[in-house]
Amino acid sequence: MHWWRFVEAVGLAQSTVSEHLRILRSAKAIRGEFDGASVCYALNPDALCPLA
Repeated sequence: MHWWRFVEAVGLAQSTVSEHLRILRSAKAIRGEFDGASVCYALNPDALCPLA
């Protein structure tokens, strides 16, 4: 999912969403891949398996 879709979905400021995405990336809970000029994020199943 592109970062701007998160902003639309949760109704928070872009800066707030970016900060949360940064934290999730640093925890390796999500991974981001560049899609042109934007970043597309996905859950990292390897990081989430221990939570199940």
